[in-house]
Amino acid sequence: MQRIILVSNRLPINVSFKNRRIIIEPSVGGLATGMSSVHKFYETKWIGWPGIDFENTDFSLIDDINRELTQRNCVPVYLNQKDLDNYYFGFSNKTIWPLYHYFTQYVVYEESYWESYKEVNMRFAEKVLDYVKDDDIIWVHDYHLQLLPKMIKDARPDLQIGFFLHIPFPSFELFRGLPWRKEIIEGILGADLTGFHAYDYERHFISSVRRLLGYDINLNQINLDNRIIKIDSFPMGIDYNKYHKAAIRHQKVPKTEKTRIGREIENRLALSPDTKLILSIDRLDYTKGIANRLKAFEFFLGRYPEFHEKVSLVMLCVPSRSNVEQYQLMKSEVDELVGRINGKYASINWSPVWYFYRSLPFNSLIDLYVYSDIALITPIRDGMNLVAKEYIATKTDCKGVLILSEMAGAAKEMGEAIIINPNNYGEIADALKTAILMPLSVQKEKITAMQIRLKRYNIEKWTKDFLGSLTNTMIQRSKLATKELTTEEELKLLDAYRHAKKRILFLDYDGTLVGFKKQPELASPDESLYKILDTLSLKKGNEIVLISGRDRRTFTDWFGEKKYSLIVEHGVWIKSPDSGWKLIEKTNKEWKEFIKPVIEFYVDRTPGSFIEEKNYSLVWHFRKCDPDLGNIRAIELKDELTSLIANNNLEILEGNKVIEVKNSGINKGRAASQRIAGNSYDFIMGIGDDWTDEYLFEELPQSAYTIKVGMVNTRARYNVDTFNDVRKLLKKLSDINIK
Repeated sequence: MQRIILVSNRLPINVSFKNRRIIIEPSVGGLATGMSSVHKFYETKWIGWPGIDFENTDFSLIDDINRELTQRNCVPVYLNQKDLDNYYFGFSNKTIWPLYHYFTQYVVYEESYWESYKEVNMRFAEKVLDYVKDDDIIWVHDYHLQLLPKMIKDARPDLQIGFFLHIPFPSFELFRGLPWRKEIIEGILGADLTGFHAYDYERHFISSVRRLLGYDINLNQINLDNRIIKIDSFPMGIDYNKYHKAAIRHQKVPKTEKTRIGREIENRLALSPDTKLILSIDRLDYTKGIANRLKAFEFFLGRYPEFHEKVSLVMLCVPSRSNVEQYQLMKSEVDELVGRINGKYASINWSPVWYFYRSLPFNSLIDLYVYSDIALITPIRDGMNLVAKEYIATKTDCKGVLILSEMAGAAKEMGEAIIINPNNYGEIADALKTAILMPLSVQKEKITAMQIRLKRYNIEKWTKDFLGSLTNTMIQRSKLATKELTTEEELKLLDAYRHAKKRILFLDYDGTLVGFKKQPELASPDESLYKILDTLSLKKGNEIVLISGRDRRTFTDWFGEKKYSLIVEHGVWIKSPDSGWKLIEKTNKEWKEFIKPVIEFYVDRTPGSFIEEKNYSLVWHFRKCDPDLGNIRAIELKDELTSLIANNNLEILEGNKVIEVKNSGINKGRAASQRIAGNSYDFIMGIGDDWTDEYLFEELPQSAYTIKVGMVNTRARYNVDTFNDVRKLLKKLSDINIK
């Protein structure tokens, strides 16, 4: 069985001490709870922090701790108090956490935090590399370790790496404020697959990748050098059966064996059996909207006094990051709000709010879920929120109502819930009234629909989907690797070139011989390229053909005096070394009169774009535009042009950040086939990077050496990573001594 190396900030267990005795307890937190079920389905090893300050730990116990953790398939990464202050409480929870949850007023940009974050991520990387085996899958989790995927990939490019972010990813407008934004994006892109809970977070991440790094993303896939990187959304499920069966067991437990909180609830309900219990469970965190929830409940009691003494809000707040100032202030605010509401509305036999500030064991949580008639879950921003799913799973009689914030990732899946805006007190108050009065038949219909979905897409399905997608990404990469121009295949090519008598080389320009520039006029040839091409063109039996979508004037300026042939505008014009330009295809230009104003309209609407007019084509460039706006406008322009060119013998070419309109039937493949017709070449090579070069690969003979720049699907026989690899190959050809 293939092994999974799970890597997260915290191990799923927590180490503590009592009288020099090691105590191992389950960790509290959504990730630990959610991922604990993965151990049931896969062979795993979990790497993370065990919860102790290494420098203040009795070193004589370290071996015993390691032994205990090894028995549980856990590997510790030890942190000291400085690490916790700067990496965890600092960068992770004072910078990333508030920024990603849109609480920019709490964000702290501190260089020492960033340095510690990098250092601890590197420590995790070293630990992973110590334990990983060749066929392991590495699955990195959450915002604490965003640099880790790249650190591992740089050291071991062969490893399969997945990364999952369990919190929201913010819009680019927020993310761009992070001084270390590029490093974070590059770190995440070290993973072969990056997953998010919801498509919105995926979309924001893709936008940041485009805008910060300029990578082209085809749907949700990046072809980066020799790697395929996939970005996708996987809404996390729960261990449905665990919660559902626990709720069934709850019904069979005699009162004397019930949990303390279960007995307390039953005693209160015995005094007032018609009371509706409204459940609120969260970590004490400003993203959860706890203060807003209390204010909304207070608003409800004021608006609907008929429900006094008929409802109670059971609020469980789990302590979290209690040494962070914002959390301390929030704790005080929540305490004051609870006191104010109870002081204002309570009676001798009724407390509007039952407030618990503590962690509860699993069975006590089940009691809260089972006894509650309504779950009020109103985070201001939440990656997923598994509490909503756990509550639904425990409703074995299908009675209950879920009120859920539209800002929680779970809202995308749980449309049967009453969806509210967590900042709208009136809407929450009305939702509570609707929930209290909802007929049982409607409750059962909604609960049943959600349960079917949650049971089907549970934690096991989520895990299999993510790992299956990672495997498919690696398979796709392997298929492309079979076309890679390996050293062995390159030697065959060089040998064929050496022994041939008559050779022709078709070479695309942009993206093939030079890298792309935001301004095409800046991508002029350098001296190194001139030298390689000149040397090749002077070899006996060689014919060098630069075949490009570039215009005639530009190529005349760059290569007009050179000893190689030029084919421009995708095959409209040709120039041989000792002659002037000749028209290959008879075309007309009358169509420009009605096409050009359309493109100019898009230039005016899209800052940074411009129109290039060639002799027989028009090109709209958008490389300098905002990437998202450019892509949107490109789709709009293509749609509008498609309707215009239908009966005008024109076609649209989509290149790298360009849309070109030209006469149909004219392409590089047709021009190349005309060039080799009637000639007995015994070595033919074609190299290109664009999809327009696919015409060239298709038309050249099967015996030709065709090479695609970039690890993408192609008709070419081989792939190479970048234009630098093309130059290296051409340099090797130019160094061969032709007799």
